[in-house]
Order: sequence, then C-alpha cells, then structure tokens
Amino acid sequence: MISKKILIGITGSIAAYKIPLLVRLLKKEGAEVQVVMTDAARDFVTPLTLATLSGRPVLSKGFDPETGKWNSHVELGLWADLMVIAPASANTIAKMAAGAADNYLLTVCLSAKCPVMFAPAMDLDMYKHPATQQNIRTLIERGYRFVAPAAGELASGLCGEGRMEEPQEIFNIIKDYFQKKQRYAGKKVLVTAGPTYEAIDPVRFIGNHSSGLMGIEIARAFADQGADVTLVLGPSAIRPERANINVLPVTSAKEMFEAATAAFKKADIAVLCAAVADFRPETAADQKIKKDPNKDEMILRLVKTEDILKTLGENKTDKQFLVGFALETENGLANAKKKLHTKNLDMIVLNTMNEAGVGFKTKTNKVSVIMRDDQVVDFELKPKREVAADILNVIYQSISK
Repeated sequence: MISKKILIGITGSIAAYKIPLLVRLLKKEGAEVQVVMTDAARDFVTPLTLATLSGRPVLSKGFDPETGKWNSHVELGLWADLMVIAPASANTIAKMAAGAADNYLLTVCLSAKCPVMFAPAMDLDMYKHPATQQNIRTLIERGYRFVAPAAGELASGLCGEGRMEEPQEIFNIIKDYFQKKQRYAGKKVLVTAGPTYEAIDPVRFIGNHSSGLMGIEIARAFADQGADVTLVLGPSAIRPERANINVLPVTSAKEMFEAATAAFKKADIAVLCAAVADFRPETAADQKIKKDPNKDEMILRLVKTEDILKTLGENKTDKQFLVGFALETENGLANAKKKLHTKNLDMIVLNTMNEAGVGFKTKTNKVSVIMRDDQVVDFELKPKREVAADILNVIYQSISK
C-alpha cells in the first residue's frame, strides 16, 4: 500500500492523456492524490476526469474566482510526501532549473518540502538539445528524481527518446521509492565526510581538495531511507539539508577521531568517507611563521594522525557494519583489499584517481565495492547521488542476509 500524499503536476504535453491511469493506480494503492495543472495541460486532458479519479478538485490557480477560495501553494507544498511532475515539458523543466514561478504549478514546486520527481515528455530534438540536457542535469544535481523517458514513437512521427515513461512504470518507481524510504528506519548510521585541515600556524594548514560531496550524498541517502544519521563533517561548504542528519563539524583529524569514535558506540552502520590527513605537523606555531630572508627553505616535521578506520575496526562488534573508502592512484584493487582485511572492515569502496570524472571536486564518481569475501562489484561513472544509492543498495543486501 502507498498510504502517502502525492501531488501530481501536469504540464502541456500530449502525454498528459496518460496521467488519469497513473492517478487511478495510486488511488487504488491507497494514496491521497492532488492534481495541479498548468493552463496548457487543460488542452490535453480535462480537469473533470482527473477530479473524478482523484476525488479532489484540480488546482490551477492560487485564487479561484469561481469559488472565492485561496489555494495556498505553501500549504500544498507542506502537505505532500512526494511531488511528481508528469509529463514535464521542456518549457517547464527550463523554468524549474531557473527557479521561475510564473504559474501555480511552479510556485507549488518551489514551495515543496518533499522530494520531487519529474518525467520528461517532448520531441526527440527538444529532448536532445544541449539546453534541455543541461536543465535536466541541474535538477538532478539539486536532488530532483529523474524518471528517464523511453525511446519509441513520438507524436511528431519521429522515433527516439522523449516519450514519457508509461504510467505503470512511473507507478512502480513511486512504489519502489516509498519502499526504499523505510529500508533503514530505526538504524543509527555514522558517516564521515570532507577533508581535515592540520594546522601549521594560525594561517596555514595541510589539507586536501575534498569537497565532502560524496560523504554528504551518502548521509542524505541514509536519511532519505529512514535512518538516524550522525555526520562528522570536516571543513566543507556543502550542507546535507536533512532534518534527520545531526552534523558534527570538525577541523582536524584528531577532532574527527574523537567525534567518530564517540558516535560509533551507538551506530549500527558506519561509512567512513572522509579524506582524513595521514600526517600533521609535529608542532603548530602560535603565530604566523614569517619568511626568513636568510633561508631558502623551511623544514616541516610531520607525524602520523590517528587511524580512525583501524580504531573502529578493532572495536567493532558483530552487530555493527563498517564501510571504508580507498582512494588510490595505483594498484587500486590490491591496496583496497589489503585495507579491507587489515582494518577489519565489512566492505570497502574503491575510487581510482587516474580516471576522468573521479576524485575530489567532481560531481561524478566511479567506484568498485569490495566485500569481505573479496567479491567485487563494479559500477559505471555516475553522479555522486546515484553512487550513494548504489552503495546503500549493496549495504542493505549485505545486512539483510
């Protein structure tokens, strides 16, 4: 059963004629459905049909002059558990990417606190246009869930991508989303993310280029699937923006060690994704180190930082699941397997820096997941949000055995 509140946003596309079936499928499964239409959508499907199937008046305007009723887009955005824009025309996708709000549907979309799915429907050339593709990428990067169009015969007579996914498949995607949303309900999850900065003096530090995005996407994915997440986050400009993520900001490896070891005691699952410095200066100067005009070099003595992953592995119980990350530039698989076993991990995620689109400050990643029995699962290059979903799928399959 889908006992949820779902907003269906319909835009001006011939594929709108398919949406009554989607509404019927959702209602049959126990969902509450509210339809919002643009004026252009009314040319393709009647509000009367949708109102009859949904059991609710169809909304198109903030103020209805016929009833004198004000339809608050803010309240509607708070009401829903999910918003599905289907079909999503090229015009609407462009406006969503730009943050425009020139019709009621778009104001509801901007107000929505719930996840938003969109299912494009348009002609082949429109879908393939670089502007449309960029707009779709922009929405995906913001966290919108993309329902890819199918290839097939289009209204123009052309054949190719751009055909809105069939209502039954959209229904299956919605149902699967809500099933996955509760997969980690009741689980306490620890995630570490971002770099660490090791002070040389009050101005300078040793660090790396990690943005923290991969770990933050993992924390978001766990939170979206019902987990109670503690995120130990090094210096990063990115924030997870989830109510059920408790962020513990840290700067140094020592601070991350202390926060992570404390949080791990109550964790069911821990994913250590942070790019922790392996070394720090033996001493940090109290004042800014000045350049000595009589010296052409400065010697900086480094000492090892705390090994967070090894410590957690040594203290892990049989009821805890520990995941590490390995970022390698050579002999990646061999090094990752060694790290997996020497640090008593249940799973390790391997990145290799020598591949395009992988590593720090990228929005994509390509990983291999290695299990305790040395089984390897390889994934293609994907946005980090999708990589996080893949990692959570593997974890879920492992702990469900």
